[in-house]
Amino acid sequence: MSKRLNPVQQFVILPTRGLRATASTSSLGLSSFLVNLSQVHSASTARSFAAAAGLKVTAGFKLLDSIHEDGAKLVEMTPNTMQELQASEPGLRIVPVVYYRLAWALQEIEGKIKAAAAGAKVVVTVTSADDGKPVAGAMVVAFTDFANRIGAQSATNPKGIATLALGASKKIERIYVYPKKEFWGALQKNVTAKGKAGIQIALTRIALDYTDALRHYYKNAPLDAGTGVAVGVVDTGVGPHPDLVVAGGLNCVQGEAADDFGDNGEGHGSHVGGIIGARGTAPTGIRGLAPAVTLRSYRVFGKGAKGASNFAIVKAIDQAVQDGCDLINLSLGGGPSDPATQSAVHDARQQGCLVVAAAGNENRGPVDFPAADPLCIAVSALGRKNTFPKGVVEEGDVMGPFGTDPDEFIAAFSNIGPELNLTGTGVGILSTVPGGYAAMSGTSMACPAVVGFAAQMLAGLPNVLSMPRDQARSDAIARVLLQSAKDRGFAANLEGKGLPLKPTERRIRRQRYN
Repeated sequence: MSKRLNPVQQFVILPTRGLRATASTSSLGLSSFLVNLSQVHSASTARSFAAAAGLKVTAGFKLLDSIHEDGAKLVEMTPNTMQELQASEPGLRIVPVVYYRLAWALQEIEGKIKAAAAGAKVVVTVTSADDGKPVAGAMVVAFTDFANRIGAQSATNPKGIATLALGASKKIERIYVYPKKEFWGALQKNVTAKGKAGIQIALTRIALDYTDALRHYYKNAPLDAGTGVAVGVVDTGVGPHPDLVVAGGLNCVQGEAADDFGDNGEGHGSHVGGIIGARGTAPTGIRGLAPAVTLRSYRVFGKGAKGASNFAIVKAIDQAVQDGCDLINLSLGGGPSDPATQSAVHDARQQGCLVVAAAGNENRGPVDFPAADPLCIAVSALGRKNTFPKGVVEEGDVMGPFGTDPDEFIAAFSNIGPELNLTGTGVGILSTVPGGYAAMSGTSMACPAVVGFAAQMLAGLPNVLSMPRDQARSDAIARVLLQSAKDRGFAANLEGKGLPLKPTERRIRRQRYN
C-alpha cells in the first residue's frame, strides 16, 4: 500500500478498562505488554518490541508518551500497524487522537465566520471611553449577515485601528469588540460605516469593585474559604498573576517542557483559575470563590494551539488525581465522545475526585462531551441583567425564557440538554488574566463558578474530605453539590437542578455519609 494511503497517525493505546492494566481490569499478559511498550525509546527497540509482539508491519511505529508503565500510551503508527497490534493484543483499546476546544464564547464567535465577498474595507477605531486613548490588540468581529455568520474579523493595531473586509455592504448587523484585558467588550447592532471615518467604538474600563453576576450571587468570599481543598484546572495554564497562588502542576502537551504549566498566552486558564481561587481584594485586585484553595494547573493547550488532544487531557486528569485534587475543572469540550477521556473521568470518580465540565457554547446546541458523560457534572451558563454595563458584548447573550426572577436567563450561547446537572454564573465574569483583569463569558466561566462554590462548601465538611479516596467519596461530594442547587424556574434541560447556593447550617448537619 502506498504511503499516501497508509499515513502515520497518532493513537491512544488503553487497557481493556480504565487507564491502567490492573488485575481487575486487564489480563496479566496485557499488563506485561504495556510495561514492555514503555521501554520503547528508539527505532531499534521499536523493532525488537514489534518482533516480540509478532507485528508484521512496523513502519513509523513510535512511542511518544506514557501514563504509568502499565497504563495508557500515546503512539505514532500507520493504520496497518494499528490493525496488526489489535490482532496481536485484542484486549487493547486503540483509539485515534482527537481534539477539544475551549468552552469560551469568544472562540465560538471567532471560529464561525464565513468571509464576506471581496470589496470595500471598513475601518473600525477602538478607544478608551475615559481618556480616548487607542486600545491595541482588541479583536473586532463584524457580521453583515449574523444569522449566516457572514462577516470578517481583525485585531486592532497600536493606533486602535482594525480594517475589515466586508464586501460591498456598509451595513453591519452586529459588531463585537473583545479587548484582551482592562476593558469590557462592546456590541453594536445595525451600524453603518461613515466613509473614511469608518466606525468609532469606545470601551468601558473595568472597575474591580464592580458587582458582576458572580459577586451578585456569592458576594466576596473570606480569605480562608476553600482551606484544605485541592482543585486541578485542566486548561491553557494558570498564571502568573499577583492574585493567584499556583501550588504546582504539569504541562501535558507532548513536546513541550513539563514544568511550563503557566498560561500559554490565551489568558483563558488564568481567568478560570481566578474565578476559583483568586486572592486579591477590590478595588486593587479580585477574589475568587475559594481563595484559600490549593490551586494546581495542568496545561493541555500548546503554545498558540486552539485544540487540546484527548491524550493530554487524560494525562492531566490522571496527574491531578495522583496529586490529590478533590475537584477537577474542565472548561473545554466539543470533540467526539472519546473512550480515553471517558476512562480518565471514570477513574477520577473511582479515586474520590469529582470532575466538573462546561456544557459548551454552540447556541443552545446539545451538551458537549466530556460534560455529556454521566459521571461528569455538566454546567450551563446563567446570566443576570444589570450585572454588566450597557453596550457590552454580554447584551447579545440575553435570551428568553426568563426565570422566576425575570432578570435571570440562560445565556444565548449556552448548550442545553438532559445531561445538564447544574447552571453557573457565566455571563460577563470578571477575573484574572496575565498582566491584568478581563471580563469573559462562556460555560467556561460557569464551570469554575460551580467548582469554586464546591470547594468553598467542601472545606466546611471535614467528614467528606477525610473519607477514603474512592467512589463513595466522589459521590458524597457530588451529592452535597447537587443538593445545594436552587431551582431558578427554568426547564431542567436549561439549568439541571439549578444554581448552587450555600445551604443553611441546619441542612448541612442533616447530610449523612458512610
